[in-house]
Amino acid sequence: MPKRSSRSDLLPGTLDMLVLHTLTLGSLHGYAIAQHIEKLSDDVLQVEQGSLYPALERLQKKGWATSKWGQSPTGRRARYYTITASGRKQLGDEISDFDRVLLAINRVLTRG
Repeated sequence: MPKRSSRSDLLPGTLDMLVLHTLTLGSLHGYAIAQHIEKLSDDVLQVEQGSLYPALERLQKKGWATSKWGQSPTGRRARYYTITASGRKQLGDEISDFDRVLLAINRVLTRG
């Protein structure tokens, strides 16, 4: 039987919510977003670049985030992302929906 990793991929549909929530801290570049999510989850959730950057593009296309180029603390050129007002509203909606789903899952697991 394969050993289960202590790190997990994100549940489908949660990455956008976690990124938007992270952006409520202020403008951040992609690597900082991924590091923040991993750190707060005690390294259980891992955010791969192949998922993060398409998510950031998706959030921008929907008008939930904007970006501009800046300089990272290491002196490199980096794209900084910022949540928009409509992104904050969407985040609230997504958190409400997620809470509802978690409650439903908990009811199923405790009645099983």
